[in-house]
Amino acid sequence: MTSEGAPDGGSGAPDDGASSRATDGGVDGFGGADALPAGRLAIVALFVTALVTAQLTASKLLAVPLPVTLPVVGPEVVMPGAALAYALTFFASDCYSELYGKRAAQTMVNVAFGMNFVVLVLVWSTISAPAVDPEFGERFAAVLAPGTNVILGSLAAYVVSQNWDVVVFHRIREYTNGEMLWLRNVASTASSQAIDTVIFVGIAFVLAPTLLGIGQPLPTSVVLSLVVGQYLLKLLVALVDTPFVYAVVGYLRSRGHGTNYERSATLD
Repeated sequence: MTSEGAPDGGSGAPDDGASSRATDGGVDGFGGADALPAGRLAIVALFVTALVTAQLTASKLLAVPLPVTLPVVGPEVVMPGAALAYALTFFASDCYSELYGKRAAQTMVNVAFGMNFVVLVLVWSTISAPAVDPEFGERFAAVLAPGTNVILGSLAAYVVSQNWDVVVFHRIREYTNGEMLWLRNVASTASSQAIDTVIFVGIAFVLAPTLLGIGQPLPTSVVLSLVVGQYLLKLLVALVDTPFVYAVVGYLRSRGHGTNYERSATLD
């Protein structure tokens, strides 16, 4: 097969499943007699690590200066501290989608969504527990307790945009017959990041403050600045990470990953 995933013209006949499961863990998950291969495990670990980091850093707003003043955005891009960590989750999910298929990628995304709540329970239980030093406990809570608005916005944005990313990635893959990995990587990430940004900013800084009465909704001009500024950065990351997607997919394919998925896709 080509480096972008096109079938190589082989017979595509399925074997008894044992050898392919031993190679890449099966199409739809983590079963089989052997442990999850290191390459596949590394992608899942990167996805979860970036997601947890994003959850813990979302409440800090960053101001990144620009060399020029842009319309709507102004002289600096304002974004949550989670922006860069969250961008890594799309890189990981695109690599995983390309190698192991749509169903496996959606399973990873939705299981990780549930794990978000585990992170919240663990963080809040630690914050709520009595501290030996009450003053330090207050500082600890101030750092680790993101606002309710930010949590609601990030969780809603995550579950919609990540699933959209997987669906679009594979729709483009079908239309291009497995060619043009760069196109599906950029197009799926660019569209899903737009959805993610609008949902997150809309809920965290407008809807939740208005409906829940927690904090004040931001002015429209500030909201537009947040949306445009964040999306420009995320789009840049989507363009920059494309060579790295090729590198990871190419390397893991050379190690036998994704072959079982390719056989199934060819037969379908």
